Amino acid sequence: MSRAVVRLAPEGSALIGVAALLALLLGGLGLWFGGIGGALMGGVGTLALGFTVWFFRDPERHAPTEARTGTALVAPADGKVVELVENEASDFIDGPARRCSIFLSPLNVHVNRVPATGTIAWTRYIPGEYLVAWHPKASEKNERSEVGMHHTSGVPIVFKQIAGAVARRIEFTLHDGQTVEAGARYGIVKFGSRMDILVPDSVEWTIEVGTRVRAGETIIGHLHPPDAPAS
Repeated sequence: MSRAVVRLAPEGSALIGVAALLALLLGGLGLWFGGIGGALMGGVGTLALGFTVWFFRDPERHAPTEARTGTALVAPADGKVVELVENEASDFIDGPARRCSIFLSPLNVHVNRVPATGTIAWTRYIPGEYLVAWHPKASEKNERSEVGMHHTSGVPIVFKQIAGAVARRIEFTLHDGQTVEAGARYGIVKFGSRMDILVPDSVEWTIEVGTRVRAGETIIGHLHPPDAPAS
C-alpha cells in the first residue's frame, strides 16, 4: 500500500525549525518541572509545532485542462470569496475591470498559484500598512506584491498577494517575461492574508461572494478574448 507524502512549503523551513526547537525546550522544561504546569508547557510547544507544520503544508494540485490550455481562470489562493467588485481601476487593463478578492484564514493552505496560462509582463513589491485582510482598503493600502500577465489569448490579468494584520512576509518567484501555466505554484503569504485578481469586465465570474475556493483547482471565471464574443 502506498503512503501519502506530506509536502511542506520550503518558505516555512526556518519557522518550522524554530517551532521544533521551542517544542523541545518547552518539553524539556515540562519534564523538569513536572505536574500540571509541566504538562501544559509541553502541550503548548507541541501545539505550536503542529500548527506551524500544518500552516506550511503544500498539497499537490492539478489545474483543469480548460485552464491550462483554454480560457478558464483558476483561483490563485485557497479561501473564501469576500468581494466581487465592478468598475475597478487598473493601469494594466484598458477600460473598467472586475475584481475578485479571496480571504485566507490562518487555517487555509497559503501557497499561491498562477490563475491562467500566459506570460508575465511585470512584477512589483509595494510596502504598505497592515490593515486586516478583509478591510475594503487593504487592496490599495497594505503591503503587497502585484503581478501583471497576458493570457495566451492576449487578455490582461492582474493578481495580488496582500498582507494582513498578522501576515508580515510576502514571498513570490515570478519574473518579467516568464512563461507560466495555470495552477503553477508561485509564492506564499505567511499567517493570514488576501488575494485579489483583476480582469477585464468581459470576464464572466463562475463564483459568488461566500464561495470557498482552492488554489489552482477551482475555476472562478472565463475569459473572452477580443476576437471571441461573449456568449
